[in-house]
Amino acid sequence: MRIRGTSPKTGTAYRRTGTMMVVAAAAAFSPVLIGDAYAFKLFGITIFGKEEDEGEQVPDPVRYHVDLKADTADPDLKEALENSSRLVSDQKLPVSGDLGVVVKARDDRERLIATLYEKARYGGLVTITIDGKNIDDLPPNPTFDRSGPIPVTVDIAPGPVFKVREVQFGGDAANHNPADYDLAPGAEAGSLAIIKAGDKIVEQLKSEGRPFAKLTERKVVADHNSDTVDIVLAAEGGPIAPIGDVGVTGEKTVRPAFIQRYSRLNKGEAYSPETLKKAGERLRALGVFSSVTIHEGDALASDGTLPMTIEVSEGKRRYFGVGAQYSTTDGFGIQGYWGHRNLFGEAETLRIEGSVSRLGETTDVGSLDYSAGILFTKPGAFFPAATLKAGIVAKTENPDAYNATLVTASLGLSYELTDQDTVSASGELSWERDDDAFGTNDYLTFTLPIQYDRDARDDKFNPTEGYRATLSAKPGYEIFNATPYAAFEGSISGYLPFGQEDGLVLAGKVAAGVLIGGDSIGDIPATQRFFAGGGGSVRGYSYQEISPYNDDGDPTGGRSYVTGSLEARIKITDTIGIVPFIDVGTVSDSTFPGFSDIRAGAGAGIRYATPFGPLRLDFAVPLNKYEDGTDYGIYAGIGQSF
Repeated sequence: MRIRGTSPKTGTAYRRTGTMMVVAAAAAFSPVLIGDAYAFKLFGITIFGKEEDEGEQVPDPVRYHVDLKADTADPDLKEALENSSRLVSDQKLPVSGDLGVVVKARDDRERLIATLYEKARYGGLVTITIDGKNIDDLPPNPTFDRSGPIPVTVDIAPGPVFKVREVQFGGDAANHNPADYDLAPGAEAGSLAIIKAGDKIVEQLKSEGRPFAKLTERKVVADHNSDTVDIVLAAEGGPIAPIGDVGVTGEKTVRPAFIQRYSRLNKGEAYSPETLKKAGERLRALGVFSSVTIHEGDALASDGTLPMTIEVSEGKRRYFGVGAQYSTTDGFGIQGYWGHRNLFGEAETLRIEGSVSRLGETTDVGSLDYSAGILFTKPGAFFPAATLKAGIVAKTENPDAYNATLVTASLGLSYELTDQDTVSASGELSWERDDDAFGTNDYLTFTLPIQYDRDARDDKFNPTEGYRATLSAKPGYEIFNATPYAAFEGSISGYLPFGQEDGLVLAGKVAAGVLIGGDSIGDIPATQRFFAGGGGSVRGYSYQEISPYNDDGDPTGGRSYVTGSLEARIKITDTIGIVPFIDVGTVSDSTFPGFSDIRAGAGAGIRYATPFGPLRLDFAVPLNKYEDGTDYGIYAGIGQSF
């Protein structure tokens, strides 16, 4: 096995990235296209066409201009007020009639007052005038001068910050400590903190197995003489009830018994909101359903259990897609795939995919990179927490280090020990022909990869806290030369947030591996030796550039490696971020990692947040480049680098 530069979401390898710019485009299509296409949008920006509502005529259109004044507010409060104001955000859009301006202004006043309450400003005043007249003094059907945009003035006096004076918890919450809910005396008494405290009390009672827990009282009294707030929260837990019968509705082709079994909502087990949340996430992750909703019964069954219903809506079963990418060093590449999401009625997936790359880089058809594969996945195989995977993949790889043609068949099983822990094992049979530093050789290998994965990150594609650790062993046997060997690898990555709304996240990763067996490293297939360099290991170097070299200057691959990365992920806006980073790595021809030839790369990247993960564009240079080696690398992908 070798270290590869990959996109964490798509698994696409970025090869030989010196002077590399990647431009990727992908589209997925369903078998039937329904409805007309009005516009193409990318990340909320209309690229061509028009919005569906663009050009729609507003009856009796009236335009206005708003001036929001909150001069005594601190910058954060003023920003929050401006963000909550629909008058401000919508002022480029016309409203319907003079009365439409008044309706919008009255709605805005409620929004702004709510924002003041969220910031513990219970004495704040919001005064709105339209064309110089207070909205409370306007007649039922006002008329304004429309010779220009109607002037609207929003004047906000925030008032003082109110603090908590006394908190009383009652009912089944009587023994709870207010300090655990950010409501200790002297704390800011923001309305959101009070609402969240009540919700947290109910959630905690429900986590004790009480499905009918509810808040019975929430009272807030503000004293404007002392700028303090008294709070009363009371809750009723209700009876403890385990999960009862679980029904399924809305299914069409997926078997209801499978849905219930895979949800792991089993009759008699303890009820908790977290259990229901995980069940919903588990079913959505299958990719078969467009929506999943778990409904709890309104009353207990006669046996004291809580009945439930899983309501699903199935999505399209068949899908296909195409994609393309271009690089100045690797030329043009195209990919395509077809898939079926519910082959036999239990969310089995079949995916057929293929790709060709390095088009334009070489005129030799035999030097292009090809890949074709058939992959089958069966969730809930043997046990609800187990997933069976099988596949056969044929491909050619032509990086600078070697040329390889291989066919690999695999069969494996993964098992979720917990929500964070997964173990997997498989068997792989692979034929490979290599042309590299050791000449042209054929290999036939049988391997048994085993891996343990603990994923405690808060987000798989854009983590801000937590960690992920992996350990793997891959014992193998090369049949043609009767060579036993084994690879052992481990990695750990961690994330530490700082500042408001995690404005800075320090991210670090360390990985290492050892390969044993064989009289010579050439006894082991090139694709299973260790290399480093590229977007997934040491940026600034081309793909697989970091390697031991023989006397002729040819890369051979190594028996051990160590790599490390450190990033500072700095949020500039809600959608834009910058990431300075440094990567280091070494690959040795001995089984114990040597540190006599450490390669380092440094650079910076840009992140653009999207609903499916951040878009990543990194630029890096090698700090100690190889002679005639890569000068710099540019890497693009979806999701953070690790």
